[in-house]
Amino acid sequence: MKDAFQRNPVLWFFGTGTFAASCLKHLVKNVHFDRIVTSPPSSGGRGMRNILSPVEKLCETLHLHVIRSSKVSEEPELLHHLAESPPDCILVVDFGQKILEPFLSAPAWGCLNIHPSLLPSYRGAAPVPRALLNGDAVTGVSLFRLVEEMDAGPILFRKELTVGETASAGEILEILAEKGSELYLLGVKCLIEGSCKFRDQNSESATYAPKIANKEAECSWVWPSHRLVSTVRAMNPSPGAYIFIGAKRLKIWEVLHHPSLGRPGEIVDFLDGFPLVGTSDGSVALLCVQPEGKKRLSGAEWARGIRLKKGDFLQ
Repeated sequence: MKDAFQRNPVLWFFGTGTFAASCLKHLVKNVHFDRIVTSPPSSGGRGMRNILSPVEKLCETLHLHVIRSSKVSEEPELLHHLAESPPDCILVVDFGQKILEPFLSAPAWGCLNIHPSLLPSYRGAAPVPRALLNGDAVTGVSLFRLVEEMDAGPILFRKELTVGETASAGEILEILAEKGSELYLLGVKCLIEGSCKFRDQNSESATYAPKIANKEAECSWVWPSHRLVSTVRAMNPSPGAYIFIGAKRLKIWEVLHHPSLGRPGEIVDFLDGFPLVGTSDGSVALLCVQPEGKKRLSGAEWARGIRLKKGDFLQ
């Protein structure tokens, strides 16, 4: 793609999270970013150690320099460079900070964003989990120009993706990061050529995807099996779907729908060692689980470890 550019554009990258790191991983194979900006490390884990952002972790492995900023709109170094030699474009992905003026207008092409939904659907923080929770058959990714209103700017390109029946939110986001990166490369090329045409969003048809709350990850065997499967997919990798067995949580990382009938929570049967648990309209096979305080393991291994048998109840 580099060879397809008529000139070498000046590009900056602002990103923090896992989706941003996935996009950057694909993009650096094809383009050079003069500046990569990410949020400072967070504190967590034992000893409240510093945890680098996913973007900074990636840049460490690729030997790329990063600039840390907790308030990019007030960062003196960036404001100086923006005034002295503004880039052609700033790509903002999964950054976690609101982009304000002069960053929106100073670059020749403005700020572009890769958003994992078919805008104007699912504006906001959690578009893929929300699409899975709603049972959507199709999702996608959009390349658009940032404006002050959240995810409301004009669209340059969109690409659809069939959701399928098994992929988790994390797996879908990986695919959309690759597809969104391809859209960005096309966008840079057409902006250089002057052949791009942005299309305004229809804000009247906009829907929103607020951040997932931890309480939304709690499941119940009395749900229909499709709802349980969708929730497990939507909550993987974070925060992780769970169900209470007694007073302890069992996290559920992977399940499959099965037509076998039984009472909610009943061990209806076993499928190649994986327990089939009854729901309100069928059952689910527990493929990967995580008992409270322990590591992940296959549903078959977990069932053997607690001597689970047909007719038992998980409650």
